Amino acid sequence: MLKLEVPVGEFVELPFMLAFGPVRVYATVRQRNAFRYGFRFIASHSAHKVIQATCPWLSVTQSLGRVR
Repeated sequence: MLKLEVPVGEFVELPFMLAFGPVRVYATVRQRNAFRYGFRFIASHSAHKVIQATCPWLSVTQSLGRVR
């Protein structure tokens, strides 16, 4: 969900923070329903590395939280 309107076909930059650092991904808006959007992401090696490092950490962290 986005807080602003973005037209279909627009190229966007989507920055966010993960446990292993900031990530900045780029995408094209493919579909829109109110403030919900579908994106076609453009490959980014640096973003992929951070996301790849974060996913196993999140999996372990979430599974430990369920055990308690």
